Amino acid sequence: MALIDNIIGATGQWVASTDPKATLAHPLEWLKKTGGYAAVNRIIGLSIPFAPRNGFRVEEVRPGYVRARIRLKGNKNHFGSLYAGAYFLVAEIPGGVLTLFDLGPSYTPILKEMTLQFLQPANSDVTVEFSLSPEQVAAIRADADATGRAKFTLEGMLTDQEGNHVATSIAHYRVRKKGFQAEGKA
Repeated sequence: MALIDNIIGATGQWVASTDPKATLAHPLEWLKKTGGYAAVNRIIGLSIPFAPRNGFRVEEVRPGYVRARIRLKGNKNHFGSLYAGAYFLVAEIPGGVLTLFDLGPSYTPILKEMTLQFLQPANSDVTVEFSLSPEQVAAIRADADATGRAKFTLEGMLTDQEGNHVATSIAHYRVRKKGFQAEGKA
């Protein structure tokens, strides 16, 4: 696990140093950004092979923010709209991405509970965005450092390609600090 932790840490630093608005007008910055996102998606694919097989990808990640997409192609249900499991996939993984890239590989994210409220069928790819403020990240880290674990909740608005709000997710996570030992215990 030390190798993957080092890769996650280095990738997080790489992506955090990119300009998320970089375009081909600045080809080196654009390559740095797109290469960083490709690395993030490759790490996800190595950790959770189910994700890329189902068309999941992180489109943007920066400190305190992640945006992800799931393709409709390959994820249609029996009446042609996005399958419910695909909604869960796109709404769940970004919480782990935020945790790993904002807190670092010394903290392990664990999904404890997630609910989805379906509002209307999605007949296109679906996107979700999540954010944590610097204060929230600091509080999660402080709690995990002091007690070995911390809780946080992410609420996401899932939208189709036309910008329609198709579902809302509420995910409750717990973060565990690797190697934590309470004071006085050896």
